[in-house]
Amino acid sequence: MTKTIAMALWLAASLAGADDYVLGPDSLPKPGVPKGKVTQHTWTSRIFPGTTRDYWVYAPAQYDGSKPACVMVFQDGAGNVSETGSWRVPTVFDNLIQEKSMPVTIGIFIDPGVLPARGPSQQARYNRSYEYDGLGDRYARFLLEEILPEVSKEFKLSSDPNDRAIAGASSGGIAAFTTAWERPDAFGRVLTFIGSFTDLRGGDVYPGLIRKTEPKPLRLFFQDGSNDLNIYSGSWYLANQSMASALEYAGYDAKFVVGTEGHNGKHGGAILPDALRWLWRDYPNPIAAPKAAPKEARISILDPASDWEVVSQGVQGSARPAADKQGNVFFVDGSGRIHKAEPSGKVSVFKEDSGRAAGLAVGPDGRLYAAQSEPERIVAYAPDGTESVIAAKVKAADLAVTSRGAIYYIDAESRGVWLIDAKGARRAVYQPPARGGILSPGGLRLSPDEFLLDVSDSDSKWVWSFEVQEDGSLANGEPFYHLETLDDSSRTGAAGMAMDVEGMLYVTTRMGVQVCDQPGRVNAILRQPRDAAITGAAFGGSEFSMLYVTAGDSVYRRHVMRTGALPWQPVQPPRPRL
Repeated sequence: MTKTIAMALWLAASLAGADDYVLGPDSLPKPGVPKGKVTQHTWTSRIFPGTTRDYWVYAPAQYDGSKPACVMVFQDGAGNVSETGSWRVPTVFDNLIQEKSMPVTIGIFIDPGVLPARGPSQQARYNRSYEYDGLGDRYARFLLEEILPEVSKEFKLSSDPNDRAIAGASSGGIAAFTTAWERPDAFGRVLTFIGSFTDLRGGDVYPGLIRKTEPKPLRLFFQDGSNDLNIYSGSWYLANQSMASALEYAGYDAKFVVGTEGHNGKHGGAILPDALRWLWRDYPNPIAAPKAAPKEARISILDPASDWEVVSQGVQGSARPAADKQGNVFFVDGSGRIHKAEPSGKVSVFKEDSGRAAGLAVGPDGRLYAAQSEPERIVAYAPDGTESVIAAKVKAADLAVTSRGAIYYIDAESRGVWLIDAKGARRAVYQPPARGGILSPGGLRLSPDEFLLDVSDSDSKWVWSFEVQEDGSLANGEPFYHLETLDDSSRTGAAGMAMDVEGMLYVTTRMGVQVCDQPGRVNAILRQPRDAAITGAAFGGSEFSMLYVTAGDSVYRRHVMRTGALPWQPVQPPRPRL
Protein backbone atom coordinates (compact mmCIF):
# COMPACT_ATOMS: atom_id res chain seq x y z
CA MET A 1 0.00 0.00 0.00
CA THR A 2 1.48 3.37 -1.01
CA LYS A 3 1.58 6.43 1.23
CA THR A 4 -0.82 8.19 -1.15
CA ILE A 5 -3.43 5.45 -0.73
CA ALA A 6 -2.92 5.45 3.04
CA MET A 7 -3.50 9.22 3.19
CA ALA A 8 -6.60 8.93 1.01
CA LEU A 9 -8.01 6.27 3.32
CA TRP A 10 -7.30 8.44 6.34
CA LEU A 11 -8.95 11.53 4.78
CA ALA A 12 -11.99 9.51 3.74
CA ALA A 13 -12.32 8.12 7.24
CA SER A 14 -11.90 11.59 8.77
CA LEU A 15 -14.72 12.97 6.69
CA ALA A 16 -17.01 10.11 7.69
CA GLY A 17 -19.17 10.37 10.76
CA ALA A 18 -19.14 7.68 13.44
CA ASP A 19 -22.67 6.67 12.44
CA ASP A 20 -21.37 5.66 9.02
CA TYR A 21 -19.77 2.58 10.60
CA VAL A 22 -22.85 0.38 10.46
CA LEU A 23 -23.21 -3.27 9.62
CA GLY A 24 -24.00 -3.82 5.97
CA PRO A 25 -26.10 -6.50 4.30
CA ASP A 26 -23.22 -8.99 4.29
CA SER A 27 -23.32 -9.03 8.11
CA LEU A 28 -27.05 -9.81 8.21
CA PRO A 29 -28.91 -13.00 7.29
CA LYS A 30 -29.97 -13.09 3.65
CA PRO A 31 -32.92 -14.98 2.21
CA GLY A 32 -31.90 -18.18 0.46
CA VAL A 33 -28.42 -18.32 1.99
CA PRO A 34 -27.91 -21.61 3.84
CA LYS A 35 -26.95 -21.21 7.47
CA GLY A 36 -23.90 -22.95 8.90
CA LYS A 37 -23.91 -24.84 12.19
CA VAL A 38 -22.11 -23.64 15.34
CA THR A 39 -21.26 -25.97 18.23
CA GLN A 40 -19.78 -25.05 21.61
CA HIS A 41 -16.99 -26.95 23.40
CA THR A 42 -14.72 -26.69 26.45
CA TRP A 43 -10.98 -27.32 26.56
CA THR A 44 -8.37 -27.76 29.28
CA SER A 45 -4.91 -26.96 28.00
CA ARG A 46 -1.54 -28.62 28.51
CA ILE A 47 0.59 -25.84 27.01
CA PHE A 48 -1.17 -23.31 29.26
CA PRO A 49 -1.42 -25.72 32.21
CA GLY A 50 -4.57 -25.80 34.26
CA THR A 51 -6.44 -23.28 32.11
CA THR A 52 -9.89 -23.95 30.75
CA ARG A 53 -11.73 -22.14 28.00
CA ASP A 54 -14.74 -22.34 25.74
CA TYR A 55 -14.42 -22.56 22.00
CA TRP A 56 -16.91 -22.74 19.16
CA VAL A 57 -16.71 -24.46 15.79
CA TYR A 58 -18.58 -23.17 12.75
CA ALA A 59 -19.19 -25.54 9.83
CA PRO A 60 -20.70 -24.02 6.68
CA ALA A 61 -23.68 -25.70 5.07
CA GLN A 62 -21.52 -26.37 2.01
CA TYR A 63 -19.06 -28.55 3.96
CA ASP A 64 -19.60 -32.21 3.05
CA GLY A 65 -16.35 -33.80 4.26
CA SER A 66 -15.31 -34.91 0.79
CA LYS A 67 -12.04 -32.95 0.98
CA PRO A 68 -10.13 -30.93 3.57
CA ALA A 69 -11.70 -27.55 4.28
CA CYS A 70 -9.99 -24.23 4.82
CA VAL A 71 -9.64 -23.06 8.41
CA MET A 72 -9.92 -19.64 10.06
CA VAL A 73 -9.20 -19.10 13.75
CA PHE A 74 -10.59 -16.17 15.76
CA GLN A 75 -9.37 -15.09 19.19
CA ASP A 76 -11.91 -13.86 21.79
CA GLY A 77 -14.27 -16.44 20.38
CA ALA A 78 -17.47 -15.55 22.21
CA GLY A 79 -17.52 -12.00 20.84
CA ASN A 80 -16.83 -13.10 17.28
CA VAL A 81 -19.25 -16.00 17.13
CA SER A 82 -22.20 -14.06 18.55
CA GLU A 83 -25.07 -13.33 16.18
CA THR A 84 -25.81 -9.98 17.85
CA GLY A 85 -22.34 -8.44 18.41
CA SER A 86 -20.08 -6.20 16.37
CA TRP A 87 -18.60 -9.00 14.27
CA ARG A 88 -21.24 -11.70 13.59
CA VAL A 89 -18.62 -13.81 11.83
CA PRO A 90 -20.79 -16.93 11.18
CA THR A 91 -23.35 -14.82 9.32
CA VAL A 92 -20.61 -13.10 7.30
CA PHE A 93 -19.13 -16.51 6.49
CA ASP A 94 -22.55 -17.79 5.38
CA ASN A 95 -22.92 -14.92 2.92
CA LEU A 96 -19.36 -14.84 1.57
CA ILE A 97 -19.06 -18.61 1.15
CA GLN A 98 -22.39 -18.69 -0.68
CA GLU A 99 -21.28 -15.97 -3.11
CA LYS A 100 -17.88 -17.72 -3.44
CA SER A 101 -15.94 -14.71 -2.17
CA MET A 102 -14.16 -17.09 0.18
CA PRO A 103 -13.71 -20.88 0.14
CA VAL A 104 -15.58 -23.40 2.26
CA THR A 105 -14.03 -22.63 5.64
CA ILE A 106 -14.33 -24.12 9.11
CA GLY A 107 -14.34 -21.30 11.66
CA ILE A 108 -12.80 -21.87 15.11
CA PHE A 109 -13.59 -19.27 17.77
CA ILE A 110 -11.49 -19.55 20.94
CA ASP A 111 -11.71 -17.72 24.23
CA PRO A 112 -8.55 -17.03 26.25
CA GLY A 113 -7.80 -19.41 29.08
CA VAL A 114 -8.58 -18.97 32.76
CA LEU A 115 -7.00 -20.80 35.69
CA PRO A 116 -10.09 -21.23 37.89
CA ALA A 117 -9.99 -20.21 41.54
CA ARG A 118 -10.47 -23.03 44.01
CA GLY A 119 -13.02 -21.15 46.07
CA PRO A 120 -15.15 -17.97 46.26
CA SER A 121 -12.54 -16.13 48.36
CA GLN A 122 -9.82 -16.56 45.70
CA GLN A 123 -9.18 -14.80 42.39
CA ALA A 124 -8.84 -16.76 39.16
CA ARG A 125 -5.82 -16.15 36.94
CA TYR A 126 -6.82 -14.67 33.60
CA ASN A 127 -4.50 -15.69 30.77
CA ARG A 128 -5.62 -13.32 28.02
CA SER A 129 -2.61 -10.99 28.01
CA TYR A 130 -0.16 -13.85 28.63
CA GLU A 131 -1.52 -15.85 25.71
CA TYR A 132 -2.28 -13.01 23.31
CA ASP A 133 0.24 -10.21 23.97
CA GLY A 134 3.21 -12.51 24.60
CA LEU A 135 5.68 -13.11 21.81
CA GLY A 136 7.13 -16.47 20.86
CA ASP A 137 5.47 -19.67 19.67
CA ARG A 138 3.46 -20.71 22.76
CA TYR A 139 0.07 -19.72 21.37
CA ALA A 140 0.88 -21.12 17.93
CA ARG A 141 1.79 -24.44 19.53
CA PHE A 142 -1.45 -24.37 21.54
CA LEU A 143 -3.44 -24.09 18.31
CA LEU A 144 -1.39 -26.59 16.31
CA GLU A 145 -0.85 -29.22 19.00
CA GLU A 146 -4.15 -29.01 20.89
CA ILE A 147 -7.10 -27.23 19.26
CA LEU A 148 -6.68 -28.07 15.56
CA PRO A 149 -6.07 -31.79 16.22
CA GLU A 150 -9.17 -31.87 18.41
CA VAL A 151 -11.35 -30.18 15.77
CA SER A 152 -9.84 -32.50 13.14
CA LYS A 153 -11.50 -35.43 14.90
CA GLU A 154 -14.82 -34.22 13.48
CA PHE A 155 -13.84 -32.20 10.40
CA LYS A 156 -11.28 -32.62 7.64
CA LEU A 157 -9.01 -29.58 7.98
CA SER A 158 -6.39 -28.55 5.46
CA SER A 159 -2.80 -28.32 6.70
CA ASP A 160 -1.77 -26.04 3.81
CA PRO A 161 -0.90 -22.55 5.15
CA ASN A 162 -2.52 -21.09 2.03
CA ASP A 163 -5.82 -22.56 3.30
CA ARG A 164 -5.45 -21.22 6.83
CA ALA A 165 -6.19 -17.77 8.22
CA ILE A 166 -6.14 -16.29 11.69
CA ALA A 167 -7.84 -13.16 13.02
CA GLY A 168 -8.33 -11.12 16.14
CA ALA A 169 -8.95 -7.68 17.62
CA SER A 170 -6.86 -5.75 20.13
CA SER A 171 -4.64 -8.26 21.97
CA GLY A 172 -6.27 -10.94 19.83
CA GLY A 173 -4.94 -9.07 16.81
CA ILE A 174 -1.31 -9.25 17.87
CA ALA A 175 -1.89 -12.90 18.80
CA ALA A 176 -3.03 -13.55 15.24
CA PHE A 177 0.05 -11.85 13.83
CA THR A 178 2.44 -13.58 16.24
CA THR A 179 1.01 -17.00 15.38
CA ALA A 180 1.53 -16.51 11.64
CA TRP A 181 4.89 -14.78 12.14
CA GLU A 182 6.17 -17.73 14.17
CA ARG A 183 4.54 -20.40 12.00
CA PRO A 184 4.11 -19.20 8.42
CA ASP A 185 4.19 -22.89 7.52
CA ALA A 186 0.82 -23.22 9.26
CA PHE A 187 -1.00 -19.89 8.70
CA GLY A 188 -0.67 -17.74 5.59
CA ARG A 189 -3.43 -15.13 6.05
CA VAL A 190 -3.73 -12.64 8.91
CA LEU A 191 -6.55 -10.27 9.83
CA THR A 192 -6.12 -7.80 12.71
CA PHE A 193 -8.36 -5.05 14.04
CA ILE A 194 -7.12 -2.38 16.51
CA GLY A 195 -4.10 -4.65 17.09
CA SER A 196 -2.12 -4.17 20.32
CA PHE A 197 1.34 -3.72 18.80
CA THR A 198 2.54 -1.74 21.81
CA ASP A 199 4.74 -2.56 24.78
CA LEU A 200 2.23 -4.61 26.77
CA ARG A 201 4.56 -7.62 26.57
CA GLY A 202 7.15 -6.48 24.05
CA GLY A 203 5.02 -6.35 20.90
CA ASP A 204 6.46 -2.95 20.00
CA VAL A 205 9.55 -4.73 18.61
CA TYR A 206 7.68 -6.08 15.59
CA PRO A 207 8.14 -3.15 13.16
CA GLY A 208 11.91 -3.42 13.54
CA LEU A 209 11.89 -7.21 13.22
CA ILE A 210 9.70 -7.04 10.10
CA ARG A 211 12.19 -4.69 8.46
CA LYS A 212 15.17 -6.88 9.35
CA THR A 213 13.81 -10.39 8.91
CA GLU A 214 13.80 -12.25 5.63
CA PRO A 215 10.19 -11.90 4.37
CA LYS A 216 7.72 -14.69 4.98
CA PRO A 217 4.81 -15.95 2.80
CA LEU A 218 2.04 -13.95 4.50
CA ARG A 219 -0.90 -11.77 3.44
CA LEU A 220 -2.01 -9.28 6.09
CA PHE A 221 -4.97 -6.94 6.61
CA PHE A 222 -4.76 -4.29 9.34
CA GLN A 223 -7.33 -1.82 10.67
CA ASP A 224 -7.13 0.87 13.32
CA GLY A 225 -8.81 4.12 14.33
CA SER A 226 -7.23 7.54 14.78
CA ASN A 227 -8.83 7.74 18.23
CA ASP A 228 -7.52 4.40 19.47
CA LEU A 229 -5.84 4.03 22.87
CA ASN A 230 -2.86 6.14 23.93
CA ILE A 231 -1.80 4.78 27.34
CA TYR A 232 1.23 3.67 29.38
CA SER A 233 2.34 1.03 26.85
CA GLY A 234 2.12 3.30 23.82
CA SER A 235 -0.20 4.62 21.13
CA TRP A 236 -2.20 1.99 19.26
CA TYR A 237 -2.66 4.26 16.25
CA LEU A 238 1.05 5.05 15.95
CA ALA A 239 1.95 1.41 16.54
CA ASN A 240 -0.32 0.21 13.75
CA GLN A 241 1.06 2.86 11.42
CA SER A 242 4.56 1.60 12.23
CA MET A 243 3.46 -1.95 11.45
CA ALA A 244 1.95 -0.88 8.13
CA SER A 245 5.05 1.09 7.20
CA ALA A 246 7.34 -1.84 8.04
CA LEU A 247 5.24 -4.29 6.03
CA GLU A 248 5.27 -1.93 3.06
CA TYR A 249 9.04 -1.51 3.35
CA ALA A 250 9.55 -5.28 3.40
CA GLY A 251 7.34 -5.77 0.36
CA TYR A 252 4.48 -7.72 1.97
CA ASP A 253 1.03 -8.15 0.46
CA ALA A 254 -0.55 -6.01 3.17
CA LYS A 255 -3.39 -3.51 3.49
CA PHE A 256 -3.96 -0.94 6.24
CA VAL A 257 -7.37 0.72 6.60
CA VAL A 258 -7.76 3.68 8.96
CA GLY A 259 -10.96 4.93 10.57
CA THR A 260 -11.92 7.47 13.21
CA GLU A 261 -13.14 5.15 15.95
CA GLY A 262 -11.43 4.32 19.24
CA HIS A 263 -10.64 0.95 20.78
CA ASN A 264 -13.77 -0.88 19.70
CA GLY A 265 -15.09 -3.12 16.94
CA LYS A 266 -17.48 -0.65 15.32
CA HIS A 267 -15.34 0.17 12.29
CA GLY A 268 -13.81 -3.31 12.10
CA GLY A 269 -17.18 -5.02 12.20
CA ALA A 270 -18.50 -2.77 9.44
CA ILE A 271 -15.62 -3.59 7.08
CA LEU A 272 -15.19 -7.25 8.06
CA PRO A 273 -16.87 -8.65 4.90
CA ASP A 274 -14.65 -6.61 2.59
CA ALA A 275 -11.59 -7.41 4.69
CA LEU A 276 -12.32 -11.12 4.26
CA ARG A 277 -12.85 -10.67 0.52
CA TRP A 278 -9.44 -9.00 0.28
CA LEU A 279 -7.78 -11.63 2.45
CA TRP A 280 -9.13 -14.53 0.37
CA ARG A 281 -8.95 -12.86 -3.04
CA ASP A 282 -7.50 -14.93 -5.90
CA TYR A 283 -7.83 -18.11 -3.84
CA PRO A 284 -6.56 -20.82 -4.37
CA ASN A 285 -3.49 -19.06 -5.84
CA PRO A 286 -0.72 -19.51 -3.25
CA ILE A 287 0.69 -16.66 -1.18
CA ALA A 288 4.39 -16.19 -1.84
CA ALA A 289 7.03 -14.45 0.23
CA PRO A 290 8.04 -11.03 -1.11
CA LYS A 291 10.94 -11.32 -3.54
CA ALA A 292 11.85 -7.64 -3.80
CA ALA A 293 15.24 -6.76 -2.34
CA PRO A 294 15.33 -4.21 0.49
CA LYS A 295 15.36 -0.60 -0.66
CA GLU A 296 18.62 0.23 1.07
CA ALA A 297 21.57 -0.99 -1.01
CA ARG A 298 23.78 -1.40 2.06
CA ILE A 299 21.59 -4.23 3.37
CA SER A 300 20.73 -5.82 0.03
CA ILE A 301 22.04 -9.18 1.07
CA LEU A 302 19.61 -11.72 -0.30
CA ASP A 303 19.53 -12.83 -3.90
CA PRO A 304 15.78 -12.90 -4.79
CA ALA A 305 16.43 -15.78 -7.18
CA SER A 306 18.15 -17.95 -4.56
CA ASP A 307 16.94 -19.89 -1.54
CA TRP A 308 18.51 -22.39 0.82
CA GLU A 309 19.53 -25.60 -0.95
CA VAL A 310 20.68 -28.84 0.63
CA VAL A 311 24.40 -29.59 0.36
CA SER A 312 24.42 -32.70 2.55
CA GLN A 313 21.94 -34.46 4.84
CA GLY A 314 22.23 -36.95 7.66
CA VAL A 315 25.64 -35.64 8.71
CA GLN A 316 24.71 -34.29 12.17
CA GLY A 317 27.16 -31.48 11.58
CA SER A 318 28.14 -29.46 14.64
CA ALA A 319 31.63 -28.08 13.94
CA ARG A 320 32.05 -24.64 12.44
CA PRO A 321 32.58 -25.01 8.66
CA ALA A 322 35.55 -23.44 6.85
CA ALA A 323 36.45 -22.70 3.23
CA ASP A 324 39.77 -22.99 1.41
CA LYS A 325 41.21 -20.84 -1.37
CA GLN A 326 39.34 -22.77 -4.05
CA GLY A 327 35.97 -22.19 -2.35
CA ASN A 328 35.65 -25.76 -1.07
CA VAL A 329 33.82 -25.88 2.25
CA PHE A 330 34.79 -28.37 4.96
CA PHE A 331 32.45 -29.61 7.68
CA VAL A 332 32.36 -32.42 10.26
CA ASP A 333 29.61 -35.00 10.70
CA GLY A 334 28.46 -36.71 13.88
CA SER A 335 30.80 -39.65 13.41
CA GLY A 336 33.85 -37.39 13.18
CA ARG A 337 34.40 -37.48 9.41
CA ILE A 338 35.47 -34.28 7.69
CA HIS A 339 33.62 -33.72 4.43
CA LYS A 340 34.53 -31.43 1.56
CA ALA A 341 31.77 -29.68 -0.42
CA GLU A 342 33.06 -28.42 -3.77
CA PRO A 343 31.60 -25.33 -5.49
CA SER A 344 29.96 -27.68 -8.02
CA GLY A 345 27.95 -29.25 -5.20
CA LYS A 346 29.88 -32.50 -5.08
CA VAL A 347 30.52 -33.74 -1.52
CA SER A 348 33.26 -36.21 -0.61
CA VAL A 349 35.00 -37.44 2.53
CA PHE A 350 38.23 -35.50 3.17
CA LYS A 351 39.26 -37.27 6.41
CA GLU A 352 37.73 -40.35 8.01
CA ASP A 353 38.56 -39.40 11.61
CA SER A 354 38.81 -35.78 12.75
CA GLY A 355 38.96 -36.57 16.45
CA ARG A 356 35.45 -35.13 16.70
CA ALA A 357 36.56 -31.64 15.76
CA ALA A 358 34.57 -28.78 17.27
CA GLY A 359 35.85 -26.08 14.96
CA LEU A 360 37.59 -25.73 11.60
CA ALA A 361 39.63 -22.95 10.00
CA VAL A 362 41.87 -22.64 6.95
CA GLY A 363 45.25 -20.97 7.41
CA PRO A 364 47.45 -18.91 5.08
CA ASP A 365 49.49 -22.05 4.36
CA GLY A 366 46.42 -23.71 2.83
CA ARG A 367 46.13 -26.26 5.62
CA LEU A 368 42.86 -27.07 7.37
CA TYR A 369 43.10 -26.51 11.13
CA ALA A 370 40.83 -28.42 13.51
CA ALA A 371 40.11 -28.22 17.24
CA GLN A 372 39.88 -31.88 18.21
CA SER A 373 38.09 -33.08 21.33
CA GLU A 374 39.30 -36.72 21.14
CA PRO A 375 42.20 -36.30 21.89
CA GLU A 376 42.17 -32.70 23.11
CA ARG A 377 44.47 -30.86 20.74
CA ILE A 378 44.70 -28.62 17.68
CA VAL A 379 45.89 -30.18 14.44
CA ALA A 380 46.41 -29.13 10.83
CA TYR A 381 45.70 -31.16 7.69
CA ALA A 382 47.63 -30.81 4.46
CA PRO A 383 45.59 -30.93 1.23
CA ASP A 384 46.33 -34.67 1.02
CA GLY A 385 44.93 -35.23 4.54
CA THR A 386 48.27 -35.61 6.32
CA GLU A 387 47.80 -34.62 9.95
CA SER A 388 50.21 -32.51 12.03
CA VAL A 389 49.79 -31.71 15.73
CA ILE A 390 49.97 -27.98 16.44
CA ALA A 391 49.19 -28.00 20.17
CA ALA A 392 48.48 -30.87 22.58
CA LYS A 393 46.31 -30.92 25.70
CA VAL A 394 44.10 -28.11 24.43
CA LYS A 395 40.31 -28.02 24.99
CA ALA A 396 39.37 -25.73 22.14
CA ALA A 397 35.73 -24.98 21.27
CA ASP A 398 36.45 -22.89 18.17
CA LEU A 399 39.46 -21.30 16.49
CA ALA A 400 40.54 -18.58 14.06
CA VAL A 401 43.86 -18.48 12.17
CA THR A 402 45.49 -15.17 11.23
CA SER A 403 47.34 -14.38 8.00
CA ARG A 404 50.61 -14.67 9.99
CA GLY A 405 49.79 -18.18 11.17
CA ALA A 406 48.82 -17.34 14.76
CA ILE A 407 45.83 -19.20 16.19
CA TYR A 408 43.16 -17.85 18.53
CA TYR A 409 40.97 -20.40 20.22
CA ILE A 410 38.21 -20.55 22.83
CA ASP A 411 39.25 -22.51 25.90
CA ALA A 412 36.27 -24.72 26.71
CA GLU A 413 37.10 -24.92 30.43
CA SER A 414 37.96 -21.33 31.37
CA ARG A 415 35.63 -19.65 28.84
CA GLY A 416 38.60 -17.49 27.91
CA VAL A 417 40.39 -16.81 24.63
CA TRP A 418 43.93 -18.12 24.13
CA LEU A 419 46.59 -17.43 21.53
CA ILE A 420 49.14 -19.75 19.96
CA ASP A 421 51.61 -17.48 18.21
CA ALA A 422 53.55 -18.31 15.04
CA LYS A 423 56.38 -19.75 17.15
CA GLY A 424 54.04 -22.09 19.04
CA ALA A 425 54.02 -20.19 22.34
CA ARG A 426 50.65 -20.34 24.11
CA ARG A 427 49.05 -17.76 26.42
CA ALA A 428 45.67 -16.47 27.57
CA VAL A 429 44.65 -13.17 25.95
CA TYR A 430 41.19 -12.87 27.53
CA GLN A 431 39.89 -14.31 30.79
CA PRO A 432 36.31 -13.59 31.87
CA PRO A 433 36.06 -11.61 35.11
CA ALA A 434 34.35 -13.02 38.19
CA ARG A 435 31.25 -11.02 37.29
CA GLY A 436 30.21 -9.89 33.84
CA GLY A 437 32.15 -10.38 30.66
CA ILE A 438 31.47 -13.13 28.15
CA LEU A 439 29.17 -15.74 29.68
CA SER A 440 29.51 -18.57 27.15
CA PRO A 441 31.81 -17.93 24.16
CA GLY A 442 30.44 -19.60 21.08
CA GLY A 443 32.62 -18.64 18.15
CA LEU A 444 35.59 -16.53 16.93
CA ARG A 445 36.02 -14.44 13.81
CA LEU A 446 38.66 -11.92 12.73
CA SER A 447 37.65 -8.73 10.95
CA PRO A 448 38.70 -8.54 7.27
CA ASP A 449 41.72 -6.35 8.16
CA GLU A 450 42.56 -8.41 11.31
CA PHE A 451 42.33 -5.28 13.48
CA LEU A 452 39.50 -6.78 15.55
CA LEU A 453 38.58 -10.19 16.93
CA ASP A 454 34.88 -10.89 17.50
CA VAL A 455 33.68 -13.41 20.07
CA SER A 456 30.03 -14.50 20.14
CA ASP A 457 28.30 -15.13 23.47
CA SER A 458 25.68 -17.88 23.33
CA ASP A 459 24.14 -16.92 26.68
CA SER A 460 23.57 -13.22 26.01
CA LYS A 461 22.51 -10.82 23.26
CA TRP A 462 26.07 -9.63 22.62
CA VAL A 463 29.00 -10.34 20.34
CA TRP A 464 32.14 -8.93 21.90
CA SER A 465 34.72 -7.01 19.89
CA PHE A 466 38.42 -6.84 20.88
CA GLU A 467 41.32 -4.91 19.43
CA VAL A 468 44.11 -7.22 18.23
CA GLN A 469 47.38 -5.61 19.27
CA GLU A 470 50.72 -5.97 17.52
CA ASP A 471 51.85 -8.80 19.82
CA GLY A 472 48.53 -10.62 19.41
CA SER A 473 47.11 -9.55 22.78
CA LEU A 474 43.49 -8.50 23.01
CA ALA A 475 42.52 -5.08 24.38
CA ASN A 476 39.61 -2.65 24.62
CA GLY A 477 36.92 -5.33 24.61
CA GLU A 478 33.29 -4.25 24.35
CA PRO A 479 29.93 -6.03 24.13
CA PHE A 480 29.66 -4.40 20.73
CA TYR A 481 27.20 -6.19 18.42
CA HIS A 482 23.62 -6.08 19.72
CA LEU A 483 21.70 -9.18 18.62
CA GLU A 484 17.96 -9.79 18.56
CA THR A 485 16.60 -12.43 20.95
CA LEU A 486 13.52 -14.61 21.11
CA ASP A 487 10.87 -13.75 23.68
CA ASP A 488 11.27 -16.90 25.76
CA SER A 489 14.93 -16.32 26.68
CA SER A 490 17.70 -13.73 26.71
CA ARG A 491 19.98 -16.39 25.18
CA THR A 492 20.68 -15.84 21.51
CA GLY A 493 22.44 -19.18 21.05
CA ALA A 494 25.03 -17.21 19.06
CA ALA A 495 27.66 -19.60 17.75
CA GLY A 496 29.56 -19.62 14.46
CA MET A 497 30.26 -16.46 12.47
CA ALA A 498 31.34 -15.36 9.01
CA MET A 499 32.50 -12.02 7.60
CA ASP A 500 32.08 -10.39 4.21
CA VAL A 501 34.58 -7.99 2.64
CA GLU A 502 32.54 -4.96 3.71
CA GLY A 503 32.90 -5.91 7.36
CA MET A 504 29.36 -7.27 7.80
CA LEU A 505 29.25 -9.97 10.46
CA TYR A 506 27.01 -13.04 9.96
CA VAL A 507 26.11 -14.63 13.32
CA THR A 508 24.26 -17.94 13.63
CA THR A 509 21.58 -17.67 16.34
CA ARG A 510 18.31 -19.23 17.47
CA MET A 511 16.46 -16.69 15.29
CA GLY A 512 18.46 -17.45 12.16
CA VAL A 513 21.55 -15.80 10.69
CA GLN A 514 21.71 -12.26 12.07
CA VAL A 515 23.70 -9.91 9.86
CA CYS A 516 25.34 -6.97 11.65
CA ASP A 517 26.91 -3.87 10.12
CA GLN A 518 30.27 -2.48 11.19
CA PRO A 519 28.73 -0.22 13.88
CA GLY A 520 27.30 -3.34 15.55
CA ARG A 521 23.62 -3.19 14.55
CA VAL A 522 21.51 -6.03 13.19
CA ASN A 523 20.55 -5.05 9.64
CA ALA A 524 18.99 -8.31 8.49
CA ILE A 525 17.93 -11.71 9.78
CA LEU A 526 18.11 -14.65 7.37
CA ARG A 527 15.60 -17.35 8.22
CA GLN A 528 16.70 -20.82 9.25
CA PRO A 529 16.67 -23.31 6.38
CA ARG A 530 14.69 -25.68 8.59
CA ASP A 531 13.45 -26.03 12.16
CA ALA A 532 16.89 -26.78 13.58
CA ALA A 533 19.51 -24.70 15.33
CA ILE A 534 22.14 -23.18 13.04
CA THR A 535 25.58 -23.71 14.53
CA GLY A 536 28.06 -22.51 11.95
CA ALA A 537 28.49 -20.38 8.82
CA ALA A 538 31.14 -19.86 6.17
CA PHE A 539 31.42 -18.21 2.77
CA GLY A 540 32.46 -20.52 -0.05
CA GLY A 541 31.94 -21.28 -3.70
CA SER A 542 34.00 -20.20 -6.68
CA GLU A 543 33.23 -16.50 -6.09
CA PHE A 544 32.88 -16.78 -2.29
CA SER A 545 29.30 -15.54 -2.60
CA MET A 546 27.69 -18.76 -1.34
CA LEU A 547 26.77 -18.72 2.34
CA TYR A 548 27.03 -22.20 3.88
CA VAL A 549 25.44 -23.09 7.23
CA THR A 550 25.28 -26.21 9.37
CA ALA A 551 21.82 -26.87 10.82
CA GLY A 552 20.94 -30.02 12.73
CA ASP A 553 21.90 -33.03 10.62
CA SER A 554 22.28 -31.04 7.39
CA VAL A 555 24.42 -28.51 5.58
CA TYR A 556 22.79 -25.84 3.40
CA ARG A 557 23.92 -23.02 1.17
CA ARG A 558 22.44 -20.07 -0.70
CA HIS A 559 23.76 -17.41 -3.03
CA VAL A 560 23.91 -13.91 -1.51
CA MET A 561 24.74 -10.49 -2.93
CA ARG A 562 27.94 -10.26 -0.88
CA THR A 563 31.46 -11.63 -1.07
CA GLY A 564 33.00 -13.42 1.88
CA ALA A 565 36.21 -12.19 3.46
CA LEU A 566 39.13 -14.60 3.19
CA PRO A 567 40.89 -15.06 6.56
CA TRP A 568 44.28 -15.58 4.93
CA GLN A 569 43.99 -12.43 2.76
CA PRO A 570 43.49 -9.28 4.89
CA VAL A 571 41.63 -6.37 3.26
CA GLN A 572 40.53 -3.03 4.65
CA PRO A 573 36.73 -2.78 4.69
CA PRO A 574 35.09 0.49 3.58
CA ARG A 575 34.27 3.18 6.11
CA PRO A 576 30.86 2.36 7.63
CA ARG A 577 27.78 4.54 7.45
CA LEU A 578 27.33 5.56 11.07
